[in-house]
Amino acid sequence: MSQPFTPPPDDTSTGLPGLRSWRTVYVLVLGVFLLWVGLLTWLTQYYTS
Repeated sequence: MSQPFTPPPDDTSTGLPGLRSWRTVYVLVLGVFLLWVGLLTWLTQYYTS
């Protein structure tokens, strides 16, 4: 018996609502990372001065 054809998975779809492309996901992750680094830098300067 032959198995029914199953299409290959769509690797371009993230499966996340609002984040439809992987580029958007990467930009969001980079933005959140930079926000945390900036916040930690600012808090360090604020509380050590």
